[in-house]
Amino acid sequence: MHVVAALNFPPIGELVDWKHFGIPGLNKTTLLVVVASLLTLAVFVAAGRKKALVPTGIQNVAESVVEFVTDGIILQTMGPDGMVFLPFLVTLFCFLFFCNIFEVIPLVQFPPTARMAIPLILALLAWVLYNVMGVKKQGLRGYLSSSLFPPGVPKALYFLVTPIELLSNFIVRPFSLAVRLFANMLAGHLLLVTFAVLTDTLLLHNSIALFKPVAVLPAAMDVAMTGFEVLVAVLQAFIFTILTAVYVGIAMHPEH
Repeated sequence: MHVVAALNFPPIGELVDWKHFGIPGLNKTTLLVVVASLLTLAVFVAAGRKKALVPTGIQNVAESVVEFVTDGIILQTMGPDGMVFLPFLVTLFCFLFFCNIFEVIPLVQFPPTARMAIPLILALLAWVLYNVMGVKKQGLRGYLSSSLFPPGVPKALYFLVTPIELLSNFIVRPFSLAVRLFANMLAGHLLLVTFAVLTDTLLLHNSIALFKPVAVLPAAMDVAMTGFEVLVAVLQAFIFTILTAVYVGIAMHPEH
């Protein structure tokens, strides 16, 4: 009696972890992080060499990214004072985009941001940055006062508000920043793998010919999800970058 082959769905560990290449600490995740860093560097090195008055090609791409971060992130959240962070925020956005877009690159098909360690490190970097800027701009006492004792709150309520502000500003912010990026990229990765496995099982490992045409459904969903994940890759890079800018801006300008 012919039966449909069982789904050979890979264990969750294989979807978010990769075997080492024989060098301690070097696996596919760390390799992709290095590649994303090199791609980010290569884009702006190549763009900087042209220096054309009318940008074309890679120079046009680089200048468009810089303009997007300037107008869409820095000036909207930090004001002119935030222009000092332009190189950092542009680098952060491009690095995250390259990390995320690996999810839909053939033969790679894995975003390193689907590993919690990568978003967590970046979130901790943002945490250090906005706290340092808060202390630098307001002084330690002033920064703690504005963060833990917001103005306009009746003093009798500070025993409730202060612990909430402590958790929100110093613990929840970096955690939510990391989890948002990690969860979205991992979820998209799992969906793409699921539809790919369904297509492979129905089309190649199914002994009932009648069921083979059904493979077009998960295949179509896989194609649609791939296009959607390209949008997600850009969106998640933007969200992480703009939230980092917002937190730094709040630390620099508590009155806002």
